[in-house]
Amino acid sequence: MIDLKGNPFFLTDEDIRWVEMTLAGMSEDEKIGQLFCLVSFASDPEYLKANVLSIQPGGMMCRPMPMQELLATVKVLQENSKIPMLIPANLEKGGNGMVAEGTMLGSPMQIAATGDTKTAWRLGEICGREGAAVGGNWAFAPIIDIDYNFRNPITNTRTFGSDPAIVRKMGVEYVKAVQQYGVAASIKHFPGDGVDERDQHLVTSINSLSCDEWDRSYGAAYQASINAGALTVMVGHIMQPAWSKKLNPALNDEDILPGSLAPEILNGLLRGHLGFNGLIVTDASTMAGMVIPMPRAQAVPQAIASGCDMFLFTRNLQEDFGYMRQGIRDGIISPERLNEALTRILALKAALKLHIKQAEGTLVPALEQAQAVVGCPEHKAWARECADQGITLVKEEKGVLPISPEKYKKVLFYAIEDDAGFFGQGAEKKASDKFVARLRAEGFDIDIFDANKAMEGMMTPYSAITDKYDLILYLVSKATKSNQTVVRIEWAFPMGANAPVYVTSVPTIFISVENPYHLIDVPRVRTFINTYSAHDEVLEALVEKLTGRSQFQGKSPVDPFCGLWDARLS
Repeated sequence: MIDLKGNPFFLTDEDIRWVEMTLAGMSEDEKIGQLFCLVSFASDPEYLKANVLSIQPGGMMCRPMPMQELLATVKVLQENSKIPMLIPANLEKGGNGMVAEGTMLGSPMQIAATGDTKTAWRLGEICGREGAAVGGNWAFAPIIDIDYNFRNPITNTRTFGSDPAIVRKMGVEYVKAVQQYGVAASIKHFPGDGVDERDQHLVTSINSLSCDEWDRSYGAAYQASINAGALTVMVGHIMQPAWSKKLNPALNDEDILPGSLAPEILNGLLRGHLGFNGLIVTDASTMAGMVIPMPRAQAVPQAIASGCDMFLFTRNLQEDFGYMRQGIRDGIISPERLNEALTRILALKAALKLHIKQAEGTLVPALEQAQAVVGCPEHKAWARECADQGITLVKEEKGVLPISPEKYKKVLFYAIEDDAGFFGQGAEKKASDKFVARLRAEGFDIDIFDANKAMEGMMTPYSAITDKYDLILYLVSKATKSNQTVVRIEWAFPMGANAPVYVTSVPTIFISVENPYHLIDVPRVRTFINTYSAHDEVLEALVEKLTGRSQFQGKSPVDPFCGLWDARLS
C-alpha cells in the first residue's frame, strides 16, 4: 500500500482523486510512456513532437542550455503533454546544471569545505529557485555518496566528502531547501557510490561494506534525507552484496544484481529497512553497469518489476519502449506492479502541484520571471562567499606565502588542464588563462612553461630554470567525469618535463582547482592548495588568498594525502 497522505507526498483528498482518475483513464501505451524519463539534446519543436513526445513520457531531462531556448523547450514539452511532465536536471552545483546563465555555487566538496551547513542550504536554495524559474521541477541531487576511495573516478568533488556525518547533514539541508520551490530532490546513487574504484558507467560496481558499516554510513545519510521528506531516490547500477545476501540468503555470488535491478535492495532495503515511500528512479539506463548482468530486453522491464518506478533515458527510444511493452504482456511486470509505479509517478506530480499548474497555465514561467532569478546578485554574492570560505591550504612551506611581484619578480607557470568536467559543470576550459590574467594584473611577470622536446643530454639545463625564476606556480584542472577509469596527472614528454622537479631549488605552489587528490602524484610539493571548483568567483578568491589579502579558511572534507606518509612532508 502506498501512503499518499504521508511522507513524502502529503497529498490532499483532491490530489488523490486526480491521481486515481488520471490512472483510471490511461491506455496501456500511455501507462508505458509515463514510466520513461527521457533526455533531449535538441530543442527543435518538430523534433521534440515527432520523437520524444511520440510516447508521451512521464518526464524529460534538459541538458544545460541558454535561458530562452530552455524556456521554449519546456513550453513545447508541457503544452504537448496530456499529463504534466517532470522536468529534471543535474542541479548538483547550482542553477548552471540546468540553464547556461545559472549560478554555480560550487561543487559539493567545496560546499563541505566551508564547514557550514548553511552553505548546503544555499546550494539547495539556488538550485530550487533557478531551476523552478526556468520550468524545472526535479533535481537529480543531492549526491549523498561518500568518497571513501580516492581512486574512484566519478565521485570525487561531486560528493560532500568522506565523513558520513558531514554528508548526512549537508544532504538534509539541500533536500529541505530545494523542495521549498516545488523542485523534488532525488538523493543518489543508492545504495551508494564511492567505495569501489570503478565507475558504474563502465561496469557494475560494488559497495562492499558490511550491513552494519553500511547502516552507520550510507544508511544513516539516506535515512536522514528520507525523514526530511526527500521525494525521490535515484538507484545506481551498484551492487551491495552484504545486504543482498542478508535479505535473500539463497543468492549465489553470480546472482547478485545492481540496486537498479535487485528486488531485495529496492523493496527490502530501501522500502522496508529505510521505510522510503516516495518514487524510485533508475540511474541512466544507458550505463554499462545496468546491462552487463542481463540482456537489455530483460533489464528494461526487470527494473520496473523489481521496484523502480521510473526508467531513466533509453538506448533507443522505440526499442526500449517495445521491451517495456513486451515485459508487461509477458507478465514480467504485473498489472499491480505497473499501477503501483504509475501511482507514485502521478503522486510525485501531484505533490509538486503540476496538475494545478497545468490547469492554471503556469507550468512554464515567463522570461522576465526567469531573468529576475537566474544568476541574480544575491546568488552571485553567495558564490563569492562560498569560494572565500572553501579554498583549502592543505600544506605550506614556511615563508612562501603570501606572494607579491616584489617578493617573486619572475614566475614560471605550469598549466595542466582537461576539458569541461562532468556534464559540463566542472573544470572550465582555460581556467589557467583566467588565472594568469589575474596574476598579471597584479604585476607578476609570468612565463608559460613549454616543454623542450629534446631527449636526454639535450634537455633544458636545470640551472636555466633555477637561475631565472623566483617562483613556480602550477594550476591543475582535472575533473572527474563519466567514461574514464582514472583521474591522474599525465606528465609531458620527455621524462615528465613538466613534473615538479625544482621544489628543492625554487619555491613551488601547486594548486588543484578540481581534484583534491593530486598529492599522490606530487607528494613532495611543499605548498598545496585545493579549491574544488574552477569558476570565476573561485579564481578571484584564490588570488586574494595567494597575495595575502584574504586568509585561507577551508577545511578538507577528505584525506588529501591519500594515506601516504610522504605526501604529508613539507
